[in-house]
Amino acid sequence: MRTEKIIFNLAISAEAFLAVYQGRAKNISTVAVDGRRLEFSAEKVKPFLTHDGVYGTFEMELAEAHKFVGIRRLS
Repeated sequence: MRTEKIIFNLAISAEAFLAVYQGRAKNISTVAVDGRRLEFSAEKVKPFLTHDGVYGTFEMELAEAHKFVGIRRLS
């Protein structure tokens, strides 16, 4: 199975992420380090949410047909 890895940075304050819990936001849209636009469900980064928010560099792994495999924090 061929996979693709996309690296991106996030800086989302806890206050901004609150919109996800309130149902006002469902997706995150960001630009990957290679310049591609990346949009995905905010649920994918909930495991990385702290009292400060979601911050860091992440790597998303996608299988063929852009099927989500996983996400991990790099820093």
